[in-house]
This record gives sequence, C-alpha cells and structure tokens, in this order.
Amino acid sequence: MKKYLLTLTLAFLTIFAAKAQVGTAIIFSEEGETFTVILNGLPQNQTPTTNVKLTNLNAEWYKMKVKFTDATIGTKDFNLAVSLGNERSMSLHRKKGGDYSLRMVSETPLAQAPPTQNGQTEVQYGSAAMQGGSTTTISTQTTTSSGGSNPNGAVNMGMNVNGMGVGISVSGVDMETSSSSSTTTTTTTTTSSSGNMDGGNNGYQTPPPSHYNMPGYNGPIGCPYPMNREEFNSAKASISSKSFEESKMTVAKQIIGSNCLTCSQVKEVMLLFSFEGTKLDFAKYAYGYTFDLGNYYKLNDAFTFSSSIDDLNKYIESHKR
Repeated sequence: MKKYLLTLTLAFLTIFAAKAQVGTAIIFSEEGETFTVILNGLPQNQTPTTNVKLTNLNAEWYKMKVKFTDATIGTKDFNLAVSLGNERSMSLHRKKGGDYSLRMVSETPLAQAPPTQNGQTEVQYGSAAMQGGSTTTISTQTTTSSGGSNPNGAVNMGMNVNGMGVGISVSGVDMETSSSSSTTTTTTTTTSSSGNMDGGNNGYQTPPPSHYNMPGYNGPIGCPYPMNREEFNSAKASISSKSFEESKMTVAKQIIGSNCLTCSQVKEVMLLFSFEGTKLDFAKYAYGYTFDLGNYYKLNDAFTFSSSIDDLNKYIESHKR
C-alpha cells in the first residue's frame, strides 16, 4: 500500500512540475567564498553565503552579478542560463588569473531533485520579491504508534506543487491495523526571511523583465542583457591595448565569454582587428553571446571579401537555435 501511494504521489509531482515551466539554479563557491547574488538587478540573499538556491525561475536567461564579501575579489558578471523543468548546480570557479567562471556541475529534473539542504540559502524568485532571501532549515520528527484502524478503508492525501494544490484520494483499501504498530515520519521545513519589500504594492514587487527590450527589434535573442556603453568602452580599451592580433583575440574572448553584446558592439570589436581571418573567427565566436541575432547580417560590412560573408552565413545556419 505504501509503495502504491508513493508511486502515485511521484506521478502527480512529475506531471505538475513539468507544467510549471520553472527551473532552479544552485550557485556555490568552490573555495568557500561568501557572496550575494543579484539577479536582473534584484538582490537575492541579504546575508552573504557560500551556497544559494534560486527557485521559481521562469525565464531561460538572467543577468547575474555575484558580489563577493572579499573586497579584493569584488563583483563578477555572468549570464545565468536556466533549464526549465530542471535543477542546475553551478560552481563559481576561480581561474589561474584570478578571474571567475560559472561552471556547470550537474542537472536533475525538478521531480527528482533533492530537497533544500540544511543551511542552504533558498530564494524564491519573483513571488514575494524580497530584496533579501530565505534560509530553509529542515528537521525530522518520528512518531511511533500501535493499534488502531481505519474504519472507512480510504486514504486522502494533499500536496502543493509550485503553488498548485493537488488532492489525491484512494478508496477501497484495507488499512486494518488493529494489532500492529506504525511509524510516521514528519518533515518540517521552517523558512525565515528578511529583506526590504515594496510597501506600495502590498509587500510585493513586479519582477524585472527577463531580457532587455531593444527599441524597434522583435527578432530572436541570444542572451538577455547587453553590456552598457560604459562597460563596453572599457572592454574595447582593454582589447585595443594589446599590440598583437592573437593577444587582442584572447582578451576579446575573455570579455564576452561572461557578457552579452549587441550586433553593433560585435562589429565595433571586429574593426579592432587587422586581418580578415581574425574578424571572421571573432564573428563566429561572438554569435553565441549576441543579443539581437536577427541583426547579424549587419556584420557583413566589416568584411572585405565575399567569401568571409559566405563562411559566416554557413556557420550561422549550422548554429541556429
């Protein structure tokens, strides 16, 4: 009987989790550095920690800043990719040069994901819209009883999946236990929260848009938030400071590897290179980090030879999403 109820419960959880179309992202530091996550401009955990679990994420891309407690590390920018219907674990990895990258560690369907761990900071994005967070602590209580019976032979169960109530009723099952004992384990989840709320909207904030809205553009997008002009000018200066073409390419890839560009910004970087082959290589690499993919044809003016345009078009066709 218990096995049957468990199977039925898991089936309902799977169905409703799939319909919810949300994802979970777990961000943790490999070396134990404490940090605060800022998602689309909204701080998530008020108290710096080493492990943040972001739930209820309903978009595939978010602009994420990680502000480390250690001032010598500072704040790092990332594009957070969310897998809807799944829980992704990602680590903040310190590279040899001291910079950080966001590494994919594992991915699990939400229906099979483990519960929040003790001491892990969990933040439900966009629901209570706290500029802070919630720490979830899990405790277990076991109660043993003997004797008793179920006179109606029926079992009623209730659950809540991503805010949707689900009721399960199983009838006609012999639950007679007049001469046996049973053990019931109850798991209690206590959530404490803190932070500032928008008092003008009943304690709730409207979550920020999932991506930048470019005036006059309605085509496909490849990443959520392009670099602002100040950030981009600083990036261009870093690239231009290198004397050799290969060094410029290395710096350019380092910069856009954790950022998002517009097509016009990609073109500006291309024009920093002297050789046609380097321009083409960069245009291919930048395709995966460009916001307005529908404008990629505008890069054609940066090339001297038509063969480069043809080569780039073939690359785009083979990498269309």
